[in-house]
Amino acid sequence: MRTDLHFLVVNDAPPMRHVVVHLLKELGYRKISEAIDGAMALRAFKSAQVVGAPIGFVITDCAMPVMNGLDLVRTIRATPELAALPVLMVTPQASRETILAAAEAGTDDYIVRPFNANALGRKLDKIMAQKGIA
Repeated sequence: MRTDLHFLVVNDAPPMRHVVVHLLKELGYRKISEAIDGAMALRAFKSAQVVGAPIGFVITDCAMPVMNGLDLVRTIRATPELAALPVLMVTPQASRETILAAAEAGTDDYIVRPFNANALGRKLDKIMAQKGIA
């Protein structure tokens, strides 16, 4: 596990954002930034790059104001310097429509809330293995 990996948690609901941050810390990760929507996430990518701590993994909610998670993922995939970033989409339900929309946008996987550290850890490990991040 790469505990030095810099995560960006994107969610407009502070309680859910804090839960994800807490679970990441429980899993041993320490470099965690937060954003309240996709637009703020895009600014965070630039800021992190400038200070020499680029984002290495994105965990984003699906439904947010300003720029939702699906649009954020589409923008990430369309931006050459961000396109390879691992992205985990947090969804409130496992509906076929939601899962297909997330996959079509380019997410690497999804997780349905509520979830615990073990479930999150399994998803992160799976995505990191697929992306060759050890």
